[in-house]
Amino acid sequence: MNAGVLIVGGGLAAQRVAETLRRRGYEGAVRIACAEPESPYDRPPLSKQLLAGTAPEESVGYRPADWYREAEVELLLGVTATGLDARRRRVRLDGGEELAYASLVIATGGAPRRLPFLAGDNVHELRTLADLRRLRSQLAPGARLAIVGAGFIGQEVAATARGLGLEVTVIEALEVPLAPIVGPRLGRWFTDLHAAEGVRVLTGAALDSTRGADRVEELLLADGRRIECDLVVVGIGTVPATAWLRGSGLGESGVVVDAGGRTALPGVYAAGDACLALEPRRGVHARTEHWDAAAWQGASVAKAILGEQPGRPPLPSFWSDQYGLRVQCVGHPALADEVAIEGDPGERDFEALFTRARVPVAGLAVGRPRAIPALRKQIEGGGLAVPGQPEMEAA
Repeated sequence: MNAGVLIVGGGLAAQRVAETLRRRGYEGAVRIACAEPESPYDRPPLSKQLLAGTAPEESVGYRPADWYREAEVELLLGVTATGLDARRRRVRLDGGEELAYASLVIATGGAPRRLPFLAGDNVHELRTLADLRRLRSQLAPGARLAIVGAGFIGQEVAATARGLGLEVTVIEALEVPLAPIVGPRLGRWFTDLHAAEGVRVLTGAALDSTRGADRVEELLLADGRRIECDLVVVGIGTVPATAWLRGSGLGESGVVVDAGGRTALPGVYAAGDACLALEPRRGVHARTEHWDAAAWQGASVAKAILGEQPGRPPLPSFWSDQYGLRVQCVGHPALADEVAIEGDPGERDFEALFTRARVPVAGLAVGRPRAIPALRKQIEGGGLAVPGQPEMEAA
């Protein structure tokens, strides 16, 4: 059998590699090794429609089972990669077997950051369908939910939980949530948004310890405050899920790749949250933990495997749905030294243009989906080039 293309990981980047290969005429073997027992699925709805119970689980699958059969894409479900032997072109699995490859795509995504002292039957993270099922089983009107971390995942869970009738407290170590991403002015707007919806938002709050045996009953803050809770969701970001590459010659804290997703090893590529992608506008390698980036990178890797040029990557962009509002962002707001707002933030209807030395570097729109194309055009026209500046991270 032709070893073909082996894709390790079951997220969006992995799916886009397989789709693009077949669409562009690749006839060799294509296998996707997924650690989860489910076929590849879309993760953004986990904190929104699926958690709220307004959409069925089957709605998030990228493709029906028939697609994989007809496209001759083999799904290996419930298998975890534990090592890479690049010299022999083999990936080791947790069951002891090895998978050969001609081309390998590392698309294992990100793993949630954890706090070692925060554990219990009622402590949750939200990264997989299994996480969703476990969390959803404990959601009940009137229950006291504590969310550690006021990034976008934490905020989306807070909005969904409020809609289900839970009492919600958000605990954030930063003085202003999301300030490293969207700046202090808009960070405060997000705080006010949740407070207006009945969420208790505690900022500048360091978590010190917990009280409870098998279940966390109380969170103890460094300043002495105590937060009683029935369940806890931890949303403090992710790290690249690349520990399995230890000893392979590739970075365990993210795999550096070029514009085509090529790594330093022959025949090995990476895409999605597992990689440190090249941002040509700024000349840096960085994680860009966004849906659009994973989709583009997956397609680019497939093109590189086929010997094609990937083209110029689009500006990074992301969106978040909260309280019936769509928040959209494009570009690099963390690079800005000034922000101009048009519209009425108090009415949840506005757009913001982020500039650096008066050059547009990012745009954000709330309740204005049609504003994003124009903002994108302004940023592209501005010729963003700010080498060496820190990359923004989506929460």
